[in-house]
Parts: sequence; C-alpha cells; structure tokens
Amino acid sequence: MEKYLNQLNDAQLAPTLQKDGPMIIIAGAGSGKTRVLTYRIAYLMSQGVDAFNILALTFTNKAAKEMKGRIADIVGDSGAKNLWMGTFHSVFAKILRFEGHHLGFPSNFTIYDTQDSQKLLGSIIKELGLDKDIYKTKQVYSRISSYKNSLITVKAYFNNPELMEADAMARRPRMGDIYKEYVDRCFKAGAMDFDDLLLRTNELLTRFPSVLAQYQSRFRYILVDEYQDTNHSQYLIVRALSDRFQNICVVGDDAQSIYAFRGANINNILNFQKDYDNVNVYRLEQNYRSTKMIVGAANSVIEHNKTKLDKIVWTANDVGEKVIVHRSMTDGDEGRYVANTIWETKMNEQLPNSDFAVLYRTNAQSRAIEDALRKRDIPYRIYGGLSFYQRKEIKDVTAYLRLILNTADEEALKRVINYPARGIGQTTIDRLVVAANATGKTMYDIMKDIDNVSININNGTKNKLKDFVTLIESYKVMNQNSNAFDLAEHVTKTSGLIRELNKDGTPEGVTKMDNVQELLNGIKDFVEGQIELADAGDSLAEFLEDVALATDLDGDKGDPNHVALMTIHLAKGLEFSHVFIVGMEEDLFPSAMSMNTRSELEEERRLFYVALTRAEKQAYLTYTLSRYRWGKLIDAEPSRFIEEIDEEFVNITTPLKEQRINPMLDASIFGDIEPNKIRFAKPKSPKFQKKAPKQKTENFKISTPKKLKPVAQSNGASNLFDTKLTVGNIVNHQRFGRGEVLKIEGSGGDLKAEIKFENGDTKKLLLRFAKLEVIS
Repeated sequence: MEKYLNQLNDAQLAPTLQKDGPMIIIAGAGSGKTRVLTYRIAYLMSQGVDAFNILALTFTNKAAKEMKGRIADIVGDSGAKNLWMGTFHSVFAKILRFEGHHLGFPSNFTIYDTQDSQKLLGSIIKELGLDKDIYKTKQVYSRISSYKNSLITVKAYFNNPELMEADAMARRPRMGDIYKEYVDRCFKAGAMDFDDLLLRTNELLTRFPSVLAQYQSRFRYILVDEYQDTNHSQYLIVRALSDRFQNICVVGDDAQSIYAFRGANINNILNFQKDYDNVNVYRLEQNYRSTKMIVGAANSVIEHNKTKLDKIVWTANDVGEKVIVHRSMTDGDEGRYVANTIWETKMNEQLPNSDFAVLYRTNAQSRAIEDALRKRDIPYRIYGGLSFYQRKEIKDVTAYLRLILNTADEEALKRVINYPARGIGQTTIDRLVVAANATGKTMYDIMKDIDNVSININNGTKNKLKDFVTLIESYKVMNQNSNAFDLAEHVTKTSGLIRELNKDGTPEGVTKMDNVQELLNGIKDFVEGQIELADAGDSLAEFLEDVALATDLDGDKGDPNHVALMTIHLAKGLEFSHVFIVGMEEDLFPSAMSMNTRSELEEERRLFYVALTRAEKQAYLTYTLSRYRWGKLIDAEPSRFIEEIDEEFVNITTPLKEQRINPMLDASIFGDIEPNKIRFAKPKSPKFQKKAPKQKTENFKISTPKKLKPVAQSNGASNLFDTKLTVGNIVNHQRFGRGEVLKIEGSGGDLKAEIKFENGDTKKLLLRFAKLEVIS
C-alpha cells in the first residue's frame, strides 16, 4: 500500500481504494473529504490511470489549487499538471475554447462579467424604447441568468406561455424580446457571459454527439466536490460526461447545502443513487475539527430537518466547553460583548487574533462589531466585501456629512454633486475644477458665486448648481442646532439617496438599504452614548471624527493576525478556534425572507449548521432584545435555532426569555381614564392574580444588584440619581461594564462621577443620565 494512504482512517480509505464504478461520499463537517479526494486522485494515477483521463470539478479556484498542490507532492509536478482540475466554469470554458466553433463562436471568445452584461442590457432596453424604471437592468439580468441556469433558452421561453404570462403580470411583457436581443448581441460580439459557459456546454454536448463521445472517452474518471451545491445545468453536464464509463465519484454533505438562492439543487445529491446503477455509498462521519459539545449541538439542530441523508457525525476529540448563549440589550451591546470576550480570551489563553471569527447572516451586521473591535484596538478584516465604512452607499452618505462641515472638501463634493443624478455632468465638474484652480477658490465658492464667475456653463446647468448649493446650505443651518442622528436622517431622505436606493429591488439593492439603515443605527447609538458623558457632545463633527478612527484602523495591512468578519455563506470550508455567531434572532436568522416554505427554513437551518461547525473549540451564539431600525428600537426575540439545541450542549449565560409586556395596541387611543371615574376596583381574590413564571436557572446565576433610587430635591422635582453614591463604590454600567467610582463632583443636575472601568477606560458620567447599578 502506498505510504500516504497510512494517513487515512478506515472510513476514508475505502472510497479512496475503489477504482471503478459510481460512488457517493457523504462527508460530514470536518471529516477530511478534501484529503480523500486528493488521495483518491493520487491513487488512481498510481494504478496506471493517465492524468489526462481524470476530471476533477470544484467550486473555488482556491480548492482546486490546494488539491493540485497536494497531488503534486505525492505524484510529482509533471503528472499533476496534466489533470483537468478546476471550477465548473473554468473547465467548461476550456472545452468551449476547443469546441466552440461548432456553435459559431471563435476560440478567443470574450467572457462578459456581470457589469459587461448589465451595460449591454441597459443599451438594449434604451434602444427598444422601454421604461428603465420598469425594466430595471439588474432585475432583467437576474431574470435572464435564472433562465439560463434552468436551461430555458430563447426558443424555450417563447414556447412557454406560463413564463410569458408571469413576465406580463410583472409589467415586463417585452422580457422575451430583451432576452432574444441580448443573446443575439452576445453572439454577434463573439462573447459569452458566465451563465453561457454552462448553457453552451450543454448545447454543445446535446447537439453534437461526436463531441460528447470524444469527451466521454477522455474523462474516464470524474470527481465532483461539493456536489450538493450543483445546479440543474451543472448536473446535466456531469451526467452526460459520466454516462459511458460511470466511473464517477461525488463528494458532499446535504447538511451543508446553502446555495439554493444561486440555483443549487439539493435533490442532485439526495437522488444520486437513483441516477446510477450499483452505487457504492460511503460515509465520513468522524469529525476531526470540533469538540464533542460542538458536534453534539450541531447534530441536535440538523436533526430537525426532514429532508436529509442518514449519517451520524461523531468525534473522538475532547468534550470541550458548552456552546455559550448570550443575550444583549441592543446590537451595540452585542458588539461590545463580542469584543470584550475576544480581548479577555486572548489575554487569558495567549491566543492570536486569527483564532477568532465573527459570523453574521447579513453584511449590514458588521457595523456594530467593527465599532466595538476598533475601540478595543483589536485588528480585524472584512472578508467578501469592503469594510462597512468603505462601502459605496456609506461613503455617499458620509460624503454629504463631510461636505456640510467643510465645503472645501473637494473629494466629497465631487462624489455627491451629481449623486443622485441632478443633470450636472462631468464636463461641468471639469470646468468648475479649472475655474477653482485659476482663481485659488474652492469649487464650492465658485458654485456659490456662479453668476459672477467667468465660466462656460449654460443657465440651465447654473440653476442646477444653485439648487445644490441651496441644499447644502440648508443642511449647514440645521447642523447648528441638531444632533448628528437627526441631521443624518434628514440628509438621507432629502438628498434623494433613499429614493435612489429604493428603486433597486434586487438583493444587492436591499443590502445597500440595510447598510444605510445600519449607519443611521450607529449614529443613533453614538448620540445616545454621548448624552451620558460629561464634556462630550453629540454633534456631527464628533461623529465623523469617530468614523475617521474607524477608517484609519480598518483594513488588512499585511498582518495575518486579525479577527475574521464574514457572512456565514463565505465561511463555508473554513475553520477557527473560537467562533461568534451574532444576530441569532427571529426574522434575522432565520431570515424573514426565507420562512415561506419548509424547504427555505430547512436551508436556513443548514446555514446555521455550517456556522456552528466552523468552530474547533468554542462557539458563541448571541442575540439581542432590541435592534435599531432607522433610528427606532425594534423588539427582537431569540432564534428558534437556539431552542433546537439540546440543553446538554449549551450554557445560557443570561435568561433565554425575559418577561416583557408589549401591548398590542397603543393605550392612548382609548383616551385618559380619570381615577374618580373607575367604577370597579381590582379584584383581590388570589384566583384573579397571575403568578410570575419561574425562571430557568440551571445554566445561569441571577444576581440582584442594588439600583440607584430617585430622591426628592428641594424644588419638589424628581432627581434620577442617588446622592449617597460615594467614592470607592463598585458599579455596573450597561455599556462600559464594571467599574470603581474615583471621584464625585458638581451638584444638582450637574452632579458627575469619574469612574474607572475594568476595560481600562476612565469616564466622567452625568449621574442624571447614567444607568448605573451599585454592586458594592
């Protein structure tokens, strides 16, 4: 037996040694499936199979590169280089380079990316004289993409009355005409988009049997990674290529099928045994990654899914710590809990930042986490996207805010002068720059005095510039008497930014709206936090200074030692020692948009399973009682997924459910009830009294700290702080944690306490606003 095979356990060895025939490897999380795929290819080559006859399909170039590197270590570089290994799109593009002439495409055809495709579609929509507000480019592109991945060609579209009727009902009756023109224009340009790489490969193999036979003969052994993520188009290509020899090996985990929104069909893996005769089924059930507690928690959750393959994931690793469930009051508190826990764990266990990851359902959730991490000077990196404050829609809002404070800020002015569109073109902007440079004035000064400046701009454009100046001037006036949140909310509404984002109904457009909402939430949180601090303000200038610190510290400066922040979808295939899964709330995770059917809910549960199994030693689940939505606190409740974890695997550090009274109606609609008009007194009989439900306390300890009590002042008003607070008291603050009172100064409403908190910060708090609890 080859020496490298000694590294496999019995379950991994069996599928590695099967040379011929169809087989499916059901691989649980952390079970070493990549190693099995790699060693199986190396073993086939050692048994005399030519590398040219092996096709290995992956879903990422990174996976293909890593596998090829491992194989080269075993069989040598020359053998590994001859493998057909790569992503579906890269391999099929290679085939189309050789065979595309059968379809009328040149071998050097262009591959359009998303922006290329959308730009072409925008031109077609304009040329056809269609309303661009109804035929939105991104929505049309998304629709055509779904057609292609479902193998609905132009001909099939026009032969399907139901599809045509659906588009007509959506007020887009010309969708078929756009689709046809788009396909014709791509063909004329000798171009294919990403979806064409699959669609045209299917067309090639279907219309030209000789080509199919050629590649069936060539690819005698086919291996497919992440088979649960294949769509219908990919499935058909694999079926066609493997039909002659049926030496096909697919690897996947139905419990990690999380890409239905991209067209992935979980039935491809569920029905594999029906597609081929005499299929051998192998199960990799030993998890090498996580502790017994994490594996047990993940198993207990996924057990709630009805659509699944049978397997029992287990581990020989240590028992480990229970999954920690923590409740926070708001998303800001949640971010601080995550940052503080990372900092304390790092210090106590001497761990690098790279051992930690924070996973969330939507990108917008990163804002509160980022704010908290940078305040603790913990370096982090956003994966799969820009840092929150670097995203276009956020920079657009902050550019307006920067311009309000400093009209000489030329970059901010250029960014927003024609966004949203005001009919101020690039030529006008260029002339403003020239005039400003010639006179030594700022662009804004030129615009303010546009009637008295010698500049080649027509009267219509001059009026548009004046309107923009008037808008900014009105913001400057409001800034004199408003806090940062009120001003920012006003700017987003009146500038047209919100209206512009609302026009885009695609998932990307919704995400941008969510991000702007999160920015406003952050400003609201900043303003409320500033109220408590003595010698601090809630002005726009102070907020932008706060943001400037975020952008200065943000980004990957080449140091790999950072905390990873990413969506759960991006975390698939990765692993970290400590994983925080934040926002575990109903309508957030599971998403409110993914609970219409059982299949959608089960995919959300699989997504949670993926998140949980990224953790090696410790997993944290956090949720809040309320989140900011457009500056308003909205009540939240814990995700059902938390309750689906068996109790033996979780440590609930705070009560899972808190008794809160949330009336369904606003009591004010019934008018005021005067005491002397109450006709019936409250019954005193015990049978009318409800007992408070008992709190479940086995996993947490309830303490009752002394609260600050109001005392009467000489003027009869109620004072919201305790005058008996003394130096040396240990207090607890919702935002800053525990601390010691160092000094008390002032009197009456200006009474303030200087407190040194355990996180190292020293704050002066106005006691009439501070929410303090006296511990001792």
